[in-house]
Amino acid sequence: MSKVKMAKRNDFWQRNRLSDGYLLKKTILNYALKILRFLLMFGLCFLILQPILNKISVSIMATKDIFDSTINVVPRNFSTENIRLAVYLMDYPSALTNSLLISLSISLVQLISCTLVGYGFARFNFPFKKFLFACVILVIVIPPQTISTSLYLHFRYFDIFGIVSLINGDTANLRGSAIPYYLMSVGCMGLKNGLYIYLIRQFFRGIPKELEEAAYVDGCGTLSTFFRIMLPDAKPILTSCFLFSFVWQWTDNFYSGMFLGKTKLLSTELESLADTLGNYLADGKGTQQVSVGYVQQINSIGTLLVVTPLILLYLIAQRGFVESLSQTGIKM
Repeated sequence: MSKVKMAKRNDFWQRNRLSDGYLLKKTILNYALKILRFLLMFGLCFLILQPILNKISVSIMATKDIFDSTINVVPRNFSTENIRLAVYLMDYPSALTNSLLISLSISLVQLISCTLVGYGFARFNFPFKKFLFACVILVIVIPPQTISTSLYLHFRYFDIFGIVSLINGDTANLRGSAIPYYLMSVGCMGLKNGLYIYLIRQFFRGIPKELEEAAYVDGCGTLSTFFRIMLPDAKPILTSCFLFSFVWQWTDNFYSGMFLGKTKLLSTELESLADTLGNYLADGKGTQQVSVGYVQQINSIGTLLVVTPLILLYLIAQRGFVESLSQTGIKM
């Protein structure tokens, strides 16, 4: 084995002499680039993982370790008591179930409606097409907070051309339920729906029209071509949009606080965790001052409880996403 290595080494230096030192310079440059890429990737990964690692460290500390200035990362006293407390305060099983059901169903509804609209923009010509697509761009640019008052009034006093008030004698109050979520998602006005329409439209525009024309020649109609030809090719972008939609719905507290009322979700429970902790510690004994360090510890645990299901979802979905890309000839 050593003879083989010596032969390769001698061959390298021989080729380097023949190239007037160019081979050595090229090899050094390649190794320098590899080291630079490693340092950049390590730095980026550290920036992403360091906050999560800090929260994990804080979550398993005993309360007295928080106020110990000699402890930096590794706790001296391990404890899961605060984790159990955070799970109790957030009513984690109920909030997790509600978040999973609502986020999953809303994401599916958004994916279906945005796929149909994006395909329509990419392949069909109809009146006011450019104007309507400009409205889609506005939905992306304008934050939803600017229309929060209109949304509140619209669903608080919901009526369709006076039909609801004609039947019931009064308008319908849809706040406190998930119905506004679904209505807005069906109408492509849900959270980030404009972005999904834009991405799906751009993807379909990149697919050659000859595929559809060949399907039409073979006797396929518009719907048959869409479901049998276009959708299988759109698996990568549909998977991406679904994951984006699920994650944004999972962490959203704007629409949740406006419409869902007392429905327990992980995002809303995390937002009110500090107040819940104060009320729990007071427990009818009057006002009790809660230390900032203890509140931050409980908030860190709550953040981990919210993020952990997303990490598990990513690990589960990554394999399916890579497989869908490989089916289209894209390699990762």
